[in-house]
Amino acid sequence: MRSRLASPCVKLCRIDPESGLCEGCGRTLGEIAAWTRMSDEERDAVMVDLAARLRALQPRRGDDAMAAREAKTR
Repeated sequence: MRSRLASPCVKLCRIDPESGLCEGCGRTLGEIAAWTRMSDEERDAVMVDLAARLRALQPRRGDDAMAAREAKTR
């Protein structure tokens, strides 16, 4: 049985037009659409990159994205 890696979704789905990344979780639309079909290794590779992606978006995104991510980790 395949294990389930938690989704990075924070229910703030808004795509940054410059980068093509979700401002809430940092994934691309393709990654979001394929998430449940990805292998554990593929999802893990995406998860490793998310923190850097979100840091790169930070100057362009609003405070609501950061608040949503912090609320999910509490």
